[in-house]
Amino acid sequence: MGQEMFALVYASCIGFVCAGILGSLYQLISARPVRFVVSVESWFSAFASILLCVFAGPFIIMRNALRGRRIEHRPIGWLFGSSAIAGVWSACSGILVLNMILAAQTVVG
Repeated sequence: MGQEMFALVYASCIGFVCAGILGSLYQLISARPVRFVVSVESWFSAFASILLCVFAGPFIIMRNALRGRRIEHRPIGWLFGSSAIAGVWSACSGILVLNMILAAQTVVG
């Protein structure tokens, strides 16, 4: 049981760090924070914005939850619920990222 929990926490950390890096990189390039918005200018921009939302989702959720708690004085339960959603989402995306890394490692050597 201990190894499975460690692997889950590790995958969650990987997923949240990737989300934070992607969200910060987007903000650095575009000078505006990442949001759950799909651009429909072209097929490529729509696909890229969906991928951005999928992988930066936990970062967006936590940023909005902390901002809502601090500025809008939302209840603490809102923050805990958002944290749970972001944690599960981070675990899922972390497992996906780790699988992609392992697949790339297998292909390379």
